[in-house]
Amino acid sequence: MDYLYPDALVSTHWLEKNLNATNVCIVDATYYLPNDGRSAIDEFNLRHIPGAVFFDIDVICDDKIQEPHMLPTTNSFSSKVGKLGLSNHDRIIVYDNSGGFMAACRVWWMFRVFGHTNVAVLNGGLPKWNAENRPLSSEIVQPQKKVFSAIRNNDLVKDLSQIQENIAHKKFQVIDARSSPRYLGIDDEPRPTTKKGHIPGSINIPFQKMLKLDENFIFKPSNEIQAVFDECKLNLNKPIVASCGSGVTAAVIILALHLIAGDRGSVYDGSWAEWSNHPDTIVEI
Repeated sequence: MDYLYPDALVSTHWLEKNLNATNVCIVDATYYLPNDGRSAIDEFNLRHIPGAVFFDIDVICDDKIQEPHMLPTTNSFSSKVGKLGLSNHDRIIVYDNSGGFMAACRVWWMFRVFGHTNVAVLNGGLPKWNAENRPLSSEIVQPQKKVFSAIRNNDLVKDLSQIQENIAHKKFQVIDARSSPRYLGIDDEPRPTTKKGHIPGSINIPFQKMLKLDENFIFKPSNEIQAVFDECKLNLNKPIVASCGSGVTAAVIILALHLIAGDRGSVYDGSWAEWSNHPDTIVEI
């Protein structure tokens, strides 16, 4: 699809051909919102791409912070990822049951935050894999522990104080990847919040605009991604930060941006879950 950085995605065809490659490790990052009523780990245990291990963003996180699945410490990420049988020498392929947005793109971004760039998302994820009748397994892999040495890249992450400062100084552009009704404060959030609306000055680009929804959620070609950004008058030569409900679907925006422009973007990790409940933040509606 003529991406500038195509290695951020792999096709279902490529993955099936490389299922048994010694340096390819497959990660299932399926995640559901707390009120969804489904269990990602139970679904994984029933069926998954052969050889995959399960990456739970609510486990590989900083559990000392009240906001959901915030980035863990460097040491914690190294330890927990190593226990999944993943090392710095592996080509890591991430997928989920939603085509990438819950939460394969988040996990792709997490690996990059912690210094591992040899990571890609399965384009179309499990929906496309299933539609093509590719192999599934119920066998649970018992991974052998490996050494993963994380080095955090803070350029790919923004925190609350940086977003607050940017409202006045406008050093970077902020994209809100939530739906328009949530951005406008019309719809309730999936998690309870004390405020509705959006970060002042942020631009609403629902993450779905990066994907072909009628083609198993594969990413749009580069010219269509570019057209979405152009329509919103984004300057791709100026830093971009993506936010959403809890830092998950924001990563869809960052991966799409990466495909056409490289590492020009970062994620506000706390996103609306943090901003909306903090006493010192202001909102627009």
